[in-house]
Amino acid sequence: MQVVEDHDLVLLDQAPSERGADEAGAARHQDLLAAQRHRGSLAAAFRQTACVLAGQLWRLGKHSAIYGLGAVVSRLIGVFLLPVVTRYLTRADVGAVETLLSLSVVLVIVLRMGISMAFFRFYFDAEDDAGRTTVVRTSFWFTMTMATFGLVAGWIFATQISNLLFTTDSRANLVRAAFVLLWAQMNYEQLTSLFRVEERSVSYVAATLVNVIITVVSTILLVAVWHKGAIGVIVGNFTGTLAVYFVLLAYRRFQLGLEFDRGLFRQMQHFGLPLVPSGIALWVIDLSDRFFLVRMKGLAENGLYSIGVRISTAILLLLIALRTAWPAFAFSIKDDNEAKRTYGFVLTYVVYAACWLSLALSLFAPWLVRLLTTPRFYRASEVVPLLVFGGTAFIAFNVMSIGIGRAKRTQFNWVVTGAAAAVNVGLNFVLIPPYGIIGAAISTLVAYVVMFLGMTVRAQQVFPVPYQWRRLALASGTAVGLTVLGKAIDVPFAGAVALTAVYPLLLLGLGFYLPVERRRLLALVGLPRRDGGQAEHGPDGRVLEEVVVEEAVNADRGEDEPAGERGQARQV
Repeated sequence: MQVVEDHDLVLLDQAPSERGADEAGAARHQDLLAAQRHRGSLAAAFRQTACVLAGQLWRLGKHSAIYGLGAVVSRLIGVFLLPVVTRYLTRADVGAVETLLSLSVVLVIVLRMGISMAFFRFYFDAEDDAGRTTVVRTSFWFTMTMATFGLVAGWIFATQISNLLFTTDSRANLVRAAFVLLWAQMNYEQLTSLFRVEERSVSYVAATLVNVIITVVSTILLVAVWHKGAIGVIVGNFTGTLAVYFVLLAYRRFQLGLEFDRGLFRQMQHFGLPLVPSGIALWVIDLSDRFFLVRMKGLAENGLYSIGVRISTAILLLLIALRTAWPAFAFSIKDDNEAKRTYGFVLTYVVYAACWLSLALSLFAPWLVRLLTTPRFYRASEVVPLLVFGGTAFIAFNVMSIGIGRAKRTQFNWVVTGAAAAVNVGLNFVLIPPYGIIGAAISTLVAYVVMFLGMTVRAQQVFPVPYQWRRLALASGTAVGLTVLGKAIDVPFAGAVALTAVYPLLLLGLGFYLPVERRRLLALVGLPRRDGGQAEHGPDGRVLEEVVVEEAVNADRGEDEPAGERGQARQV
């Protein structure tokens, strides 16, 4: 206190001009201190946001990777079963199996009535364990009831369904087997959803792997040893699913009491029912081409197309991993601003990975088909590039649509998916008669792109997210360009390897990466950095890795690039 008083006396003894100069200097000093404190608080905020964002992306990446492991093993084993299937089944048999599997997908959508998606939303909305248990039990008993109804109806009308699909009643038992598979899958997926909401990804994958092992052994025995043909494929599929389901049923018995909350069920229906037309439209886009091919080109052509689909479903490994972890992860983020930042980065990284995988599958498709099938199926490789890039658009659609679920504004999803389905059906009518499987693949690609664009418009209306559009365009455009180049010059195997490997480096030259991403990529490939390996700092002393977070903050204001990247960060 005395120091302040003495300072005031000194100021009074000074001339007015001197006092004014000192006061101005003191004011500037205070402004400088305030600015420094402001920069410090901003840096602290950036660091805090960086930790939160990195933590969220790490959590999604960890669970997606673990879920993806199960999906990879499952799909790879399915792909490596192709030599068995294509040697012991005719193309007509393969076509019949694929047709029934396609039918079961749409029936599952109808029978679930959107409850499976509502389960995730309402589970995380519940305020306590008792509320979450009620959500689990209500969803379980509804699913069990509808699956049993579907099974009984399928067995009763098996002959009529066989005549409708195959113009013969000789495949009625195959139809009955398909409905057993439908019952098993509906109930199995509902039980394993508990692992997903609990984020117990390791347990989920363990159940998946046991299911896969039993399925593979059963299928090989039924098809290759006992020569049961097409019905052996379907019975082999549901054998593993049923075995694991009954084990999980015993494991979860204390959570699955006799409780059904009608009020909760009505709320879940209000959320989920609008998703049913959307789900049917998705089925039309994804699987209706099988029925067009059967009617317009025959079962053999459908069997050929199904092999191309099997190869291209490797892109769905990423989708399965993401979709398995994504709803529980996305809805668990409580803060909307934090969710928006996270969703923006997730879409960029997912599209980047999907485009790179699509490029690889497109270029290596001829060798994969030759490795896994017999000569009568080699032509299936022609549809792979179209299907994998369509799959990439579908993956982006799934990330984009989460905003609508978060806002609980699902009532008009069917408009977007319905429009895309109408485009798909129209193109199937026009393109399949003259072009066969190529026409079906083009129809699928166009429909998925239309669906992604439509969902982008709708989702941004109800839950706007600052997506990184420039980076998305670079990632997808570069992958498509390299694919077209490879197909145009008919690259050999070594050329396919080179074009696939050059993709991330080409994006480096095009300015795709943020500064921290560029440094890590250069370190990965062993190229020197201009800073000699030292961390870069901006004018306020912040390490430029914080630019990643600054972009997220600026993106909330609608800016494409942060100031850091436009300025000093360009020097990387």
